[in-house]
Amino acid sequence: MDFIEGEVLHIDKPLHWTSFRLVRVVRAKLCQKLKIKKLKVGHAGTLDPLATGVMIICTGKKTKEIERLQAQTKEYIAEIRLGATTPSFDLETEVDAEYPTGHITREKVEACLKQFTGEIEQIPPLFSAVKIEGRRAYEFARKNEEIELKPKILVIKDIELLFYNLPSITIRVVCGKGTYIRALARDIGESLLSGAYLLSLKRTRAGDVSVNDCLQVEELDEFLDRHIATKGEA
Repeated sequence: MDFIEGEVLHIDKPLHWTSFRLVRVVRAKLCQKLKIKKLKVGHAGTLDPLATGVMIICTGKKTKEIERLQAQTKEYIAEIRLGATTPSFDLETEVDAEYPTGHITREKVEACLKQFTGEIEQIPPLFSAVKIEGRRAYEFARKNEEIELKPKILVIKDIELLFYNLPSITIRVVCGKGTYIRALARDIGESLLSGAYLLSLKRTRAGDVSVNDCLQVEELDEFLDRHIATKGEA
């Protein structure tokens, strides 16, 4: 493998890691093993720190393909807590309100999910990397500064209810670029006349790549040593 010329790696992003941390680790390992000072490395499709799963890492000239790779269809498994909300729509922030769930049934959840398939409008989370006046939305949110985010048009190809165990549900979502699953959780809660936030999120597929095809971070050194050594011996 020629990492300087360009390669695409698929890695299962660990819980609590930022996408940028994973990029930094890959870049640092490659530079050390290749004995070079600089190498262009980027990722296609950000995952929140509290999310895990398929992360596409591009090196060298393959970074030019990032935009194309970001546009691929993605699949997620999301566990959602109904009956409460948090400002970040996940576990990054504390619960700020609670709502009744006694009126919610499995049938109502399944009917609700159907409303979110196809082309929909979604307002991004305040705690997100969306840029407003040159700054990230989360910079405003963490300083309690008020901003207004405009809705975006996106496509959700399929939603499936996998588990129903109030106050939590687990869903599978197949969607296009730009979908915030945290915001989808918020909208599902509102549609059910309750509240909701993400308990966990895993990106299980990006394009044709499944999370089962991905390298684990602890496998990186051995993988890179093997492929860099193979190139050197050729």
